[in-house]
Amino acid sequence: MKKLLMTLVVLLALGLLFAAGSAETKAETEEITLEWWTWDPELLEQNEQIISSFEAANPGVTINNTIVGTKEYWTKIRIQANQNKLPDVFTMSSGYIEEWAKAGLLYNLDSFIKNDDTFTNFYQSIFDTSKEISNTESYYSIPFALVTTVLYYNKDAFDAAGVAYPSDDWTWDNFKKAAKQLTIDKNGDGKTDQWGHWFYGRYAHIEPWVYANNGKLIDKNSMQFNPDKNAMDAIKMLTDLVLVDKVAPPQKDMTSFQQQDVFSQGVAAMWVDGSWFVDTLRKNVGDDMRWGIARVPSGPAGPSNLTYGWPDSYALAPNTKHPEMAWKFAKYVAGEGINLDVYMAGKIPSAKKLAEDPLFADPSKQPGEEMNLLREQASGPMTTSYTMGWSEWRGYGGSESLGLNGTIDAIINSHMSFDEAFKKGTENINSVLKRYYK
Repeated sequence: MKKLLMTLVVLLALGLLFAAGSAETKAETEEITLEWWTWDPELLEQNEQIISSFEAANPGVTINNTIVGTKEYWTKIRIQANQNKLPDVFTMSSGYIEEWAKAGLLYNLDSFIKNDDTFTNFYQSIFDTSKEISNTESYYSIPFALVTTVLYYNKDAFDAAGVAYPSDDWTWDNFKKAAKQLTIDKNGDGKTDQWGHWFYGRYAHIEPWVYANNGKLIDKNSMQFNPDKNAMDAIKMLTDLVLVDKVAPPQKDMTSFQQQDVFSQGVAAMWVDGSWFVDTLRKNVGDDMRWGIARVPSGPAGPSNLTYGWPDSYALAPNTKHPEMAWKFAKYVAGEGINLDVYMAGKIPSAKKLAEDPLFADPSKQPGEEMNLLREQASGPMTTSYTMGWSEWRGYGGSESLGLNGTIDAIINSHMSFDEAFKKGTENINSVLKRYYK
């Protein structure tokens, strides 16, 4: 009897081992297909190389890449979301993270990040910025790059005027003094040929100054537009550059230019905008002009080490059938499996190994070692003004004549007084926000 029982036990154990082995073999050979959506058709060849290398390292996995033009992307991806057919991995804009996270359209990544070595390989500050944008306590995206804002300056113009280059300890007073010295009528005809600075109501022209003065635009408790004194002081300083100091032109006088060309064509000696314009300037200006980048000067309520920046990210579908593999692939395309040369110059990789590559601050390419500023920003604290409905209330893209953008342009174009414009603008902006935060 004992022998019979022992035989049965052995047979049962062997059966369990066989079943486990069969299950393991099945798991190992399971075919997995992931759908990956991106929005830049110019990256087709690059994406194909990424897919090829990932599939080679992960037998049995197939990645299907769908590239949609930027203008059509959000229309088509929203259709996919409405049909509960979101791709496993897809490009996500900082402007939509909060809306999509709160609608349950993004996979909560907290468990992956907690149990992974994520912040050994990636900058936590960039991930934390993405979490702040979501207006939740969780991570819903995998940043692959960071865009910050910097002060661009024309070294040739500075040298010609005998003005010292911007430094990290520059204040608004230093900035305004330099802007006055750089505002020049070159031929004596009574018209300014070179302005000290150039801006209009664009988000990347305004918010960097607000945060450099420790200002806030949005009351996070009420989620209403309620700029504090520091924010209003920053905006007033900027509008005074046009109306009082006469060192920057009205927006209406620059409509014949693309906004980035005012600086590159030497019409303004300084300009604040996104770090991705490093790539634009390298391509469009070349060596025809010597230029550099610097930190946006701190205001009287500073100094502030806050950088106005935002990540470009990937997200996972909340109903992906293969969350572990989707996470693995998202990390791969976010930096673990790619090279620095796939990035547009001025975009800071969220993967430390890429951002710390010596070629990131290639001394043979402008602005040379000043690119190290972007690394410093990536590892430090950041903030943004993104909320639900941001593009509408901020006045972005096709809505530039509206929202905060339109409010500031109305002031510098002398269409309204500062107080009148902000009274009307605040009412309009909060009518937008109230639709999203009820």
